Amino acid sequence: MTELQSIVDSVYRDLSDRIGEGKLADYIPELATVDAKQFGIALVTVDGQVHSAGDAETSFSIQSISKVFTLTLALGKIGDGLWKRVGREPSGNAFNSIVQLEQEKGKPRNPFINAGAIAVADVVLAGHAPKEAIAEIVQFIRQLADDDTIAIDHNVARSETNTGYRNVALANFMRSFNNLNHPAEHVLGVYFHHCAVAMSCHQLAHAGLYLASAGRNPLSGGSVVSPSRARRINALMLMCGHYDGSGDFAYRVGLPGKSGVGGGILAIAPGKASIAVWSPGLNENGNSQLGSAALELLAQRTGWSVFGQ
Repeated sequence: MTELQSIVDSVYRDLSDRIGEGKLADYIPELATVDAKQFGIALVTVDGQVHSAGDAETSFSIQSISKVFTLTLALGKIGDGLWKRVGREPSGNAFNSIVQLEQEKGKPRNPFINAGAIAVADVVLAGHAPKEAIAEIVQFIRQLADDDTIAIDHNVARSETNTGYRNVALANFMRSFNNLNHPAEHVLGVYFHHCAVAMSCHQLAHAGLYLASAGRNPLSGGSVVSPSRARRINALMLMCGHYDGSGDFAYRVGLPGKSGVGGGILAIAPGKASIAVWSPGLNENGNSQLGSAALELLAQRTGWSVFGQ
Protein backbone atom coordinates (compact mmCIF):
# COMPACT_ATOMS: atom_id res chain seq x y z
CA MET A 1 0.00 0.00 0.00
CA THR A 2 1.34 3.44 -0.94
CA GLU A 3 1.73 6.20 1.61
CA LEU A 4 -1.02 8.29 -0.03
CA GLN A 5 -3.48 5.39 -0.01
CA SER A 6 -2.66 4.83 3.64
CA ILE A 7 -3.39 8.51 4.38
CA VAL A 8 -6.69 8.42 2.46
CA ASP A 9 -7.71 5.25 4.32
CA SER A 10 -6.78 6.79 7.68
CA VAL A 11 -8.85 9.92 6.99
CA TYR A 12 -11.86 7.82 6.04
CA ARG A 13 -11.42 5.55 9.05
CA ASP A 14 -11.01 8.41 11.53
CA LEU A 15 -14.18 10.15 10.32
CA SER A 16 -16.34 7.11 9.67
CA ASP A 17 -18.20 7.39 12.98
CA ARG A 18 -19.32 10.90 11.95
CA ILE A 19 -20.93 9.84 8.65
CA GLY A 20 -24.38 11.44 8.42
CA GLU A 21 -23.47 14.71 10.14
CA GLY A 22 -24.79 18.00 8.76
CA LYS A 23 -28.03 19.06 7.13
CA LEU A 24 -29.19 18.14 3.63
CA ALA A 25 -29.87 20.95 1.14
CA ASP A 26 -33.62 20.49 1.54
CA TYR A 27 -34.51 23.74 -0.24
CA ILE A 28 -33.84 21.76 -3.44
CA PRO A 29 -36.44 19.00 -2.98
CA GLU A 30 -34.55 16.36 -4.97
CA LEU A 31 -31.42 16.81 -2.82
CA ALA A 32 -33.51 16.31 0.32
CA THR A 33 -34.09 12.68 -0.76
CA VAL A 34 -30.38 11.75 -0.78
CA ASP A 35 -29.15 9.25 1.84
CA ALA A 36 -27.09 11.36 4.23
CA LYS A 37 -25.04 8.38 5.43
CA GLN A 38 -22.54 8.43 2.57
CA PHE A 39 -18.92 9.54 2.45
CA GLY A 40 -16.36 9.24 -0.33
CA ILE A 41 -12.81 10.42 -1.01
CA ALA A 42 -10.80 10.23 -4.24
CA LEU A 43 -7.34 11.62 -4.92
CA VAL A 44 -5.70 11.59 -8.35
CA THR A 45 -2.03 12.56 -8.52
CA VAL A 46 -0.52 14.42 -11.46
CA ASP A 47 1.14 11.19 -12.59
CA GLY A 48 -2.21 9.40 -12.69
CA GLN A 49 -2.25 7.40 -9.46
CA VAL A 50 -5.73 7.04 -7.97
CA HIS A 51 -6.31 6.64 -4.23
CA SER A 52 -9.83 6.36 -2.87
CA ALA A 53 -11.97 5.26 0.03
CA GLY A 54 -15.64 4.91 0.89
CA ASP A 55 -18.31 5.92 -1.61
CA ALA A 56 -15.84 7.29 -4.16
CA GLU A 57 -17.64 5.72 -7.13
CA THR A 58 -21.15 6.92 -6.20
CA SER A 59 -22.53 9.71 -8.38
CA PHE A 60 -23.88 12.85 -6.72
CA SER A 61 -25.07 16.27 -7.85
CA ILE A 62 -21.96 18.45 -8.08
CA GLN A 63 -24.01 21.66 -7.95
CA SER A 64 -21.74 24.73 -7.60
CA ILE A 65 -18.54 22.77 -8.24
CA SER A 66 -19.61 22.96 -11.89
CA LYS A 67 -18.94 26.71 -11.70
CA VAL A 68 -15.19 25.95 -11.90
CA PHE A 69 -15.74 24.38 -15.32
CA THR A 70 -18.10 27.06 -16.66
CA LEU A 71 -15.66 29.74 -15.47
CA THR A 72 -12.90 27.97 -17.42
CA LEU A 73 -15.09 27.92 -20.54
CA ALA A 74 -16.11 31.58 -20.18
CA LEU A 75 -12.50 32.71 -19.78
CA GLY A 76 -11.68 30.74 -22.91
CA LYS A 77 -14.38 32.64 -24.80
CA ILE A 78 -13.81 36.25 -23.71
CA GLY A 79 -10.68 36.18 -21.54
CA ASP A 80 -10.21 39.00 -19.06
CA GLY A 81 -13.22 40.78 -20.55
CA LEU A 82 -15.21 38.63 -18.12
CA TRP A 83 -14.03 40.80 -15.22
CA LYS A 84 -15.98 43.77 -16.56
CA ARG A 85 -19.11 41.84 -15.66
CA VAL A 86 -18.03 39.79 -12.62
CA GLY A 87 -15.74 40.71 -9.74
CA ARG A 88 -12.91 38.75 -8.13
CA GLU A 89 -13.48 39.44 -4.43
CA PRO A 90 -14.93 37.30 -1.62
CA SER A 91 -18.57 38.12 -0.99
CA GLY A 92 -18.90 37.81 2.78
CA ASN A 93 -22.60 37.13 2.19
CA ALA A 94 -24.77 34.10 1.51
CA PHE A 95 -24.28 32.53 -1.92
CA ASN A 96 -27.76 33.60 -3.06
CA SER A 97 -27.82 37.09 -1.54
CA ILE A 98 -29.48 39.85 -3.55
CA VAL A 99 -28.52 42.69 -1.17
CA GLN A 100 -24.90 42.99 -2.29
CA LEU A 101 -25.92 42.74 -5.93
CA GLU A 102 -28.15 45.77 -5.55
CA GLN A 103 -25.48 47.78 -3.77
CA GLU A 104 -22.95 47.00 -6.51
CA LYS A 105 -25.27 47.83 -9.41
CA GLY A 106 -25.77 44.34 -10.78
CA LYS A 107 -22.11 43.27 -10.90
CA PRO A 108 -21.68 40.06 -8.87
CA ARG A 109 -18.80 40.01 -6.42
CA ASN A 110 -17.22 36.82 -7.84
CA PRO A 111 -17.98 34.00 -10.31
CA PHE A 112 -18.76 31.39 -7.64
CA ILE A 113 -21.71 33.00 -5.89
CA ASN A 114 -24.98 32.28 -7.68
CA ALA A 115 -25.29 35.69 -9.34
CA GLY A 116 -21.73 35.49 -10.64
CA ALA A 117 -22.24 32.00 -12.03
CA ILE A 118 -25.44 33.14 -13.75
CA ALA A 119 -23.45 35.91 -15.46
CA VAL A 120 -20.83 33.32 -16.46
CA ALA A 121 -23.59 31.11 -17.90
CA ASP A 122 -24.71 34.10 -19.98
CA VAL A 123 -21.20 34.28 -21.48
CA VAL A 124 -21.16 30.54 -22.24
CA LEU A 125 -24.59 30.87 -23.86
CA ALA A 126 -23.41 33.45 -26.42
CA GLY A 127 -23.91 32.19 -29.97
CA HIS A 128 -25.79 29.09 -28.82
CA ALA A 129 -29.27 27.89 -28.10
CA PRO A 130 -29.55 26.91 -24.41
CA LYS A 131 -29.47 23.17 -25.23
CA GLU A 132 -26.27 23.66 -27.25
CA ALA A 133 -24.59 25.55 -24.39
CA ILE A 134 -25.59 22.84 -21.92
CA ALA A 135 -24.21 20.18 -24.26
CA GLU A 136 -20.94 22.10 -24.60
CA ILE A 137 -20.53 22.24 -20.81
CA VAL A 138 -21.25 18.53 -20.36
CA GLN A 139 -18.89 17.61 -23.18
CA PHE A 140 -16.13 19.75 -21.67
CA ILE A 141 -16.50 18.02 -18.30
CA ARG A 142 -16.52 14.61 -20.00
CA GLN A 143 -13.28 15.46 -21.79
CA LEU A 144 -11.63 16.62 -18.57
CA ALA A 145 -12.67 13.46 -16.74
CA ASP A 146 -12.05 11.20 -19.78
CA ASP A 147 -15.48 9.68 -19.15
CA ASP A 148 -18.39 9.87 -21.59
CA THR A 149 -20.86 8.46 -19.06
CA ILE A 150 -21.06 11.75 -17.12
CA ALA A 151 -24.51 13.30 -17.52
CA ILE A 152 -27.05 15.68 -16.07
CA ASP A 153 -29.45 14.40 -13.40
CA HIS A 154 -32.65 15.69 -14.96
CA ASN A 155 -34.66 15.13 -11.78
CA VAL A 156 -32.34 17.53 -9.95
CA ALA A 157 -32.46 20.03 -12.83
CA ARG A 158 -36.26 19.93 -12.79
CA SER A 159 -36.33 20.32 -9.02
CA GLU A 160 -34.09 23.40 -9.20
CA THR A 161 -36.05 24.90 -12.07
CA ASN A 162 -39.32 24.51 -10.17
CA THR A 163 -38.06 26.01 -6.89
CA GLY A 164 -35.21 28.39 -7.86
CA TYR A 165 -37.14 31.61 -7.23
CA ARG A 166 -34.18 33.42 -5.68
CA ASN A 167 -32.03 32.63 -8.71
CA VAL A 168 -34.81 33.88 -10.99
CA ALA A 169 -34.76 37.13 -9.02
CA LEU A 170 -30.96 37.41 -9.28
CA ALA A 171 -31.03 36.87 -13.05
CA ASN A 172 -33.77 39.43 -13.64
CA PHE A 173 -32.03 41.90 -11.35
CA MET A 174 -28.82 41.62 -13.38
CA ARG A 175 -30.84 41.92 -16.58
CA SER A 176 -32.23 45.22 -15.27
CA PHE A 177 -28.62 46.46 -14.95
CA ASN A 178 -27.79 45.21 -18.49
CA ASN A 179 -25.48 42.54 -17.13
CA LEU A 180 -27.26 39.71 -18.96
CA ASN A 181 -27.29 39.64 -22.74
CA HIS A 182 -29.85 36.86 -23.12
CA PRO A 183 -33.36 36.31 -21.76
CA ALA A 184 -33.17 35.40 -18.08
CA GLU A 185 -35.07 32.14 -18.59
CA HIS A 186 -32.53 30.98 -21.20
CA VAL A 187 -29.57 31.77 -18.96
CA LEU A 188 -31.23 30.10 -15.98
CA GLY A 189 -31.89 26.99 -18.07
CA VAL A 190 -28.15 26.69 -18.68
CA TYR A 191 -27.35 27.46 -15.05
CA PHE A 192 -29.79 24.99 -13.49
CA HIS A 193 -28.70 22.20 -15.81
CA HIS A 194 -24.95 22.58 -15.33
CA CYS A 195 -25.46 22.59 -11.56
CA ALA A 196 -27.33 19.28 -11.96
CA VAL A 197 -24.37 17.41 -13.49
CA ALA A 198 -23.83 14.17 -11.55
CA MET A 199 -20.34 12.78 -10.95
CA SER A 200 -18.50 10.51 -8.55
CA CYS A 201 -15.52 11.61 -6.46
CA HIS A 202 -13.27 9.62 -8.79
CA GLN A 203 -14.63 11.36 -11.90
CA LEU A 204 -14.53 14.79 -10.26
CA ALA A 205 -10.96 14.44 -9.03
CA HIS A 206 -9.92 13.41 -12.54
CA ALA A 207 -11.75 16.39 -14.07
CA GLY A 208 -9.94 18.84 -11.79
CA LEU A 209 -6.48 17.53 -12.59
CA TYR A 210 -5.69 20.34 -15.07
CA LEU A 211 -5.74 22.83 -12.20
CA ALA A 212 -3.15 20.75 -10.32
CA SER A 213 -0.88 20.55 -13.36
CA ALA A 214 -0.38 24.13 -14.59
CA GLY A 215 -3.37 24.02 -16.92
CA ARG A 216 -2.51 20.78 -18.69
CA ASN A 217 -4.15 17.40 -18.48
CA PRO A 218 -1.08 15.41 -17.43
CA LEU A 219 -2.62 12.11 -18.49
CA SER A 220 -3.46 13.11 -22.07
CA GLY A 221 -0.76 15.78 -22.37
CA GLY A 222 -3.29 18.25 -23.76
CA SER A 223 -3.46 21.89 -22.72
CA VAL A 224 -6.73 23.04 -21.15
CA VAL A 225 -5.72 26.56 -20.06
CA SER A 226 -2.47 28.49 -19.77
CA PRO A 227 -0.41 28.11 -16.56
CA SER A 228 -1.24 31.70 -15.56
CA ARG A 229 -4.98 31.11 -16.02
CA ALA A 230 -4.81 27.91 -13.97
CA ARG A 231 -3.11 29.88 -11.16
CA ARG A 232 -5.82 32.53 -11.28
CA ILE A 233 -8.67 30.03 -11.22
CA ASN A 234 -7.01 28.37 -8.22
CA ALA A 235 -6.68 31.77 -6.54
CA LEU A 236 -10.39 32.43 -7.00
CA MET A 237 -11.20 28.99 -5.60
CA LEU A 238 -9.08 29.70 -2.54
CA MET A 239 -10.65 33.12 -1.90
CA CYS A 240 -14.24 32.49 -2.96
CA GLY A 241 -14.85 28.76 -3.37
CA HIS A 242 -16.70 28.22 -0.09
CA TYR A 243 -18.94 31.29 -0.07
CA ASP A 244 -18.75 33.07 3.28
CA GLY A 245 -16.86 30.09 4.71
CA SER A 246 -13.94 30.58 2.31
CA GLY A 247 -11.63 32.23 4.82
CA ASP A 248 -12.13 29.47 7.36
CA PHE A 249 -11.50 26.79 4.71
CA ALA A 250 -8.28 28.53 3.63
CA TYR A 251 -7.23 28.78 7.28
CA ARG A 252 -7.95 25.12 8.07
CA VAL A 253 -7.08 23.42 4.77
CA GLY A 254 -4.84 25.83 2.85
CA LEU A 255 -5.79 24.55 -0.61
CA PRO A 256 -7.93 25.99 -3.41
CA GLY A 257 -11.34 24.39 -3.23
CA LYS A 258 -14.87 24.63 -4.56
CA SER A 259 -17.87 23.28 -2.72
CA GLY A 260 -21.38 22.42 -3.82
CA VAL A 261 -24.59 22.04 -1.84
CA GLY A 262 -24.82 18.45 -3.06
CA GLY A 263 -22.11 17.79 -0.46
CA GLY A 264 -19.10 17.61 -2.76
CA ILE A 265 -15.84 19.55 -2.59
CA LEU A 266 -13.12 19.69 -5.25
CA ALA A 267 -9.71 20.67 -3.83
CA ILE A 268 -6.46 21.27 -5.67
CA ALA A 269 -2.93 20.66 -4.43
CA PRO A 270 -0.94 22.47 -7.18
CA GLY A 271 1.79 20.29 -8.67
CA LYS A 272 0.60 17.29 -6.67
CA ALA A 273 -3.00 16.17 -6.97
CA SER A 274 -6.69 16.85 -7.46
CA ILE A 275 -8.93 15.71 -4.61
CA ALA A 276 -12.68 15.22 -4.40
CA VAL A 277 -14.66 14.47 -1.26
CA TRP A 278 -18.39 13.98 -0.80
CA SER A 279 -20.78 13.70 2.09
CA PRO A 280 -24.26 15.21 1.66
CA GLY A 281 -24.71 16.81 5.10
CA LEU A 282 -23.86 20.53 5.06
CA ASN A 283 -22.62 22.97 7.69
CA GLU A 284 -24.15 26.40 8.34
CA ASN A 285 -22.32 27.91 5.35
CA GLY A 286 -23.65 25.33 2.88
CA ASN A 287 -20.40 23.34 2.64
CA SER A 288 -20.04 19.60 3.30
CA GLN A 289 -19.44 19.19 7.02
CA LEU A 290 -17.63 15.87 6.79
CA GLY A 291 -15.95 16.74 3.49
CA SER A 292 -14.41 19.86 5.01
CA ALA A 293 -13.14 17.84 7.98
CA ALA A 294 -11.69 15.22 5.62
CA LEU A 295 -9.76 17.79 3.62
CA GLU A 296 -8.40 19.37 6.80
CA LEU A 297 -7.07 15.99 7.95
CA LEU A 298 -5.75 15.17 4.49
CA ALA A 299 -3.88 18.47 4.27
CA GLN A 300 -2.38 17.92 7.71
CA ARG A 301 -1.25 14.38 6.98
CA THR A 302 0.19 15.07 3.52
CA GLY A 303 1.69 18.45 4.44
CA TRP A 304 0.03 19.91 1.33
CA SER A 305 -0.78 23.62 1.54
CA VAL A 306 -0.26 26.60 -0.72
CA PHE A 307 1.08 28.36 2.38
CA GLY A 308 3.93 25.92 3.00
CA GLN A 309 4.41 22.87 5.21
